[in-house]
Amino acid sequence: MSRGAPACAVLPAQRRLCYKRGQVDFQAQDLHKLARSPGAWMCVPGPDSDVAVSCRVRLARNLEGFPFVTRLDEARAQQLCSQVQSELVEIAIDGETRFVHLPEAPPLLRLMLRERHLASRDLSPSEDGSHGLPGRAVAFGSSETTAVMVNEEDHLRLQALAGGFQLELAWSRAVELDQQLERRLSLAFTRELGYLTACPTNVGTGLRASVMLHLPALALVRSEIEKVFAAAQRTGLAVRGLYGEGSRAVGDFYQISNQITLGRSETQLVSDLKALAARVIEYERKLRTILFEEQKAALKDRVSRSLGLLRTARAMPTEGALAHLSNVRLGVYLGLVRELPLESLNALTVQVQKAHIQALSSPEPALELAETSERDRLRAAWLRQRLAERDA
Repeated sequence: MSRGAPACAVLPAQRRLCYKRGQVDFQAQDLHKLARSPGAWMCVPGPDSDVAVSCRVRLARNLEGFPFVTRLDEARAQQLCSQVQSELVEIAIDGETRFVHLPEAPPLLRLMLRERHLASRDLSPSEDGSHGLPGRAVAFGSSETTAVMVNEEDHLRLQALAGGFQLELAWSRAVELDQQLERRLSLAFTRELGYLTACPTNVGTGLRASVMLHLPALALVRSEIEKVFAAAQRTGLAVRGLYGEGSRAVGDFYQISNQITLGRSETQLVSDLKALAARVIEYERKLRTILFEEQKAALKDRVSRSLGLLRTARAMPTEGALAHLSNVRLGVYLGLVRELPLESLNALTVQVQKAHIQALSSPEPALELAETSERDRLRAAWLRQRLAERDA
């Protein structure tokens, strides 16, 4: 294969698996299989995983010789994408790079990639059926612990994930991928400013590190969760929702991440985030213990009601499912629920979401998104089945 040429040409209408040197066109049954196996970083428990679900490190990079994404015309965007694809295929993420051109991907796959934290809301086209801007893509490996978004806000958004409170592991994975790409591509960099990025807040290291925390006890006491927000602001960090910037907290999941990269070293940024996250983890655990001692009956009732609804409901919206799973997760920590390990609950947190529940509903699901009411019915049926399997 010549450098710079696409790994293979795929027509979306073919609906058959094409997996030649990196490019993938998923068939419906492939999406079903993908939905049954969330990324390894979600399913392998790490340290402090009762509170810290995962860590992510993202690096913003741009290529020399190309305008920023906002000024890329269609031809140049596709040229950049083709060049990057060639290099990522050669790198072979996790043994063999999977490369998905988002404008050609069906709506179900695009949303699944967002739900798996492989593509952002800005990168992945919307749910209204539009195909998005040309030259946008996402590359990842089989474990999904490292990925690259192409032509999002920046030309490249490298990201690495690790389960539990393993910020250094996520950081080392991101650095390894960054070094591999830097040996192959000319990146926009100056000695005075560091890496040049489309947004001034990312100039310098281009690093955004985040920790995904499950904070049901703090969320129950509004004044306490507001203290976490205030502490984050004082240290130059931000608290966001399940999918980061622009998203709301659902299921009591919050992301804590750095906001500014210029003038700070990567080590400083990671260290500051780790220190605050460690304090929040400790605080959440203490509050869980206090609430259990003072409101044991109420917490038992809360957990039991959620389990009951998950086992019997005939329709279940996404946010409702995540809220009930949050209560069950708290019940596991408190010793009130024993049949559901945390790694199973982590997987369920992904699988109850819109695209995943549709992909799980049938060995050959429709590639267009179903109506909300239909997804709610499918979600409830799937949860009933899964919990019945655990009870058996």
